[in-house]
Amino acid sequence: MSTRFYPIYQRGNPQLRIFLPNFWMKLIMPMDKQPPNIVQFHCSMEMTKHDIKNYLEKIYNIDVVEVRTKIAMGRLTRDRLQRSVIKEDDKKLAYVVLPKDQSFVFPDLFKDVKEEIDKDSIDMAKKDMQDFIKPNKAPGLPGWFRI
Repeated sequence: MSTRFYPIYQRGNPQLRIFLPNFWMKLIMPMDKQPPNIVQFHCSMEMTKHDIKNYLEKIYNIDVVEVRTKIAMGRLTRDRLQRSVIKEDDKKLAYVVLPKDQSFVFPDLFKDVKEEIDKDSIDMAKKDMQDFIKPNKAPGLPGWFRI
């Protein structure tokens, strides 16, 4: 990688050093539909196309055919109190093309959560809420009014 800062030499033997990359990459789900062999990353602004390719090949052993990068401008918002314009930081997006025989499907992270919610627990929660509201009602007053 092109921009590494190595730790300063310290006295002592042996020199215990671990060299980690100074860059980071985050896998993101694409907003638009893409071919199955294209993966989208949000990466450090200092990374070049060659750095991204080396990062994925050396650390994760991924075959990379091509890397395309794009700098997405941050959103502009207006502060209502001070009447000033606030701009979010720009982001660098990397589109990594894998070989044709490989494909990447974004994992469904919340499939277990959908299965856990069942109708019986919802009905039980509704019944408990009704039991809680019933004794607190005053006669002749609307349901939202409690003593």
